Amino acid sequence: MSVNERPKIGILSDSPLQRHMLQHAISSCGLEIAISCDPVRFESAQESELESIGCWILELENEEEFPDLIDSLLDSTEAGVLFGLGKAPERQSDEYPRWERRLFSKLRDEIGTLELLDSEASLDQLDSETDQQKGPLPLPSILSNAIQSNTSGNGVADHIWILAASLGGPAAVKEFLDQLPAGLPVSFIYAQHIDANFSSVLSKVLARHSSFELKQAQEGDTLANGQVLMVPVEREMVLDEQGKIQFKDTAWPGPYGPSIDQVMLNVANHYGAKCNVMVFSGMGNDGAIAAPLLKAYGCKIWVQSADSCANSSMPDSVEATGCSSFIGSPTQLAANLIRTIEQETILSGSGKRSAPGH
Repeated sequence: MSVNERPKIGILSDSPLQRHMLQHAISSCGLEIAISCDPVRFESAQESELESIGCWILELENEEEFPDLIDSLLDSTEAGVLFGLGKAPERQSDEYPRWERRLFSKLRDEIGTLELLDSEASLDQLDSETDQQKGPLPLPSILSNAIQSNTSGNGVADHIWILAASLGGPAAVKEFLDQLPAGLPVSFIYAQHIDANFSSVLSKVLARHSSFELKQAQEGDTLANGQVLMVPVEREMVLDEQGKIQFKDTAWPGPYGPSIDQVMLNVANHYGAKCNVMVFSGMGNDGAIAAPLLKAYGCKIWVQSADSCANSSMPDSVEATGCSSFIGSPTQLAANLIRTIEQETILSGSGKRSAPGH
């Protein structure tokens, strides 16, 4: 759906603060606000101002002062009307992500998919950009030696990272993956908010310059080094006791598919501290609820820097939880991942060396 086809939103509240909070939340998921006003202003609004509105959000702090407002609104429009959402909490509070999710879920039920997703045209443009390819960063010798000395050949993942992304994510994730050298002992689970019809196109685009194998996650898959498994959009993905991928018959919870919060929880539930997360460009706050829980597990949480994002709402929301330990551009994230795996290899003794005190 193009941005011109998306219904506009009307906000009606007697509280300037609530109007501001609603405007911020709705704008973060790519929707346009046609009018935001108090009940007095609404009564004098021109029909031309209201005809483009596809959904109204009504939030009153003093309902007794406007006893006929809901009936008047319902009688004057064929658009959907959402009310009873509750007062928006402060954005820094633990309750804000839950309130925002409740708002997004009700909006999704009323008008369909919320987010201005990366379109097929944007993926085609990304696929056609063949110049200025930086090429992969070098594989440290300590990792190369460790890989050569591993004779088991089972390919089981040594390091597991969830790549979480939304609007602007494909370009950022592609830049990140293109920097990684072949042989790096890591497995990725890629959770991207995107229309399900574009998933196969996206995997082809990302694989074009990457040393990693990109594939759609399949029932029974296990996480292996050198792979990027793309999380399905339609059905929730979980891991069984053996670490094999299974799919539920139900959709992902929440307004987006896949739910990044739920991906994080499902993977960490099996892998614990071995599961780590990078949050790339995107709208909304998906990932902010699960981040503190994963930090408690001992997982690493890194975020893309705001100045390198097409939209920084999602990484900013995760950063605001205080759970992230590294911030950088996609290239800086790639370099830091290589450096981190190198250091962990040394500490584990796989690199034929050990660090003092370990």
